[in-house]
Amino acid sequence: MESVKKLTRREKIAQNIEKPKGNRKKRSAEARKEQKKQKSFAVLNDYPSSPRKMRLVVDQIRGVNVGHAMNVLHLSPKAASKPLRKLLRSALDNWEKKNPEVRTDTANLVVKAAFVNPGKVMKRIRPAPQGRAYRVRKRSNHVTIIVDKTE
Repeated sequence: MESVKKLTRREKIAQNIEKPKGNRKKRSAEARKEQKKQKSFAVLNDYPSSPRKMRLVVDQIRGVNVGHAMNVLHLSPKAASKPLRKLLRSALDNWEKKNPEVRTDTANLVVKAAFVNPGKVMKRIRPAPQGRAYRVRKRSNHVTIIVDKTE
């Protein structure tokens, strides 16, 4: 009987039996970069409206096709719909910059996530009867919209 020679790691790599392990980080970085290319986002910071009022409009467009979301924002009577429409347009433009070869009409884009976080609260004082003062809180919010391609 013939004894089988055990190959070393270098010999296995040379004969294409085993892959080299050196580029693991590079491969995973390229995969993450490709995933990020499908997503784009836009952020609106310190918009002078209460987060509660903004969430009423944002809840209507979350998870919806981009064209439908633009129509909803265009037809909404809420004051928060105008800055949200501009923000959604900005997210679409960011997506177009990442993917210049694909048109947004044919890309099947969806508002993947949209959320509202509270911003700074400016505290003011309003005169009240008998020498007192009432606290007035002028709220602001931060809105983020993430646009993604559906399969």
